[in-house]
Amino acid sequence: MYAFLLSTAVIFVAELGDKSQLMAMTFATRYRARDVILGITAATAIVHLASVGIGVAIGSSFADYQDWISIVAGVAFLIFAAWTLRGDELTEDEAQKAKNSKGMAILAVGVAFFLAELGDKTMLATITLATQEGWFGTWLGSTVGMVAADALAIAAGVLLGRQLPEKVIKYGAAAAFLIFGLLLIAQGVGWP
Repeated sequence: MYAFLLSTAVIFVAELGDKSQLMAMTFATRYRARDVILGITAATAIVHLASVGIGVAIGSSFADYQDWISIVAGVAFLIFAAWTLRGDELTEDEAQKAKNSKGMAILAVGVAFFLAELGDKTMLATITLATQEGWFGTWLGSTVGMVAADALAIAAGVLLGRQLPEKVIKYGAAAAFLIFGLLLIAQGVGWP
């Protein structure tokens, strides 16, 4: 349960202001919100299952080095904080592809999200969490966190249009990554 709650919170925060949210908003202007959510859920579940597998393999291979893994994971979260501050924008080309995609909505959204999430900070954060937490809770939580954040973007986009406070979202997400990173480093070096 702890792995589920932790990964839900971390991935939800990581997804705030991410280009995936912009993709979700763009797809929602073309397709029904339900189809967009289903496509996002399928793609996220697959990508994060692979991420958890990688994280568990790393964690079990280096079981005797959990303190070091905790420190490295903490540093990774500090990098994610900086990445969040740098920003992640949807390019004109990506926005145009989202608007012009043909075929079944769920398939179009799923493929686009699958490709967009490969190597993204949420995938890397899921790998990092899985090095220390249970695989199932991390997988389920990371999937729920990402889908919830993207569903929030769709709803906010519909209700608020383009009036979202991007700076507040960006700084809040970066602060959360910073806090998680510092806590992991503190755990690794043995601070209470």
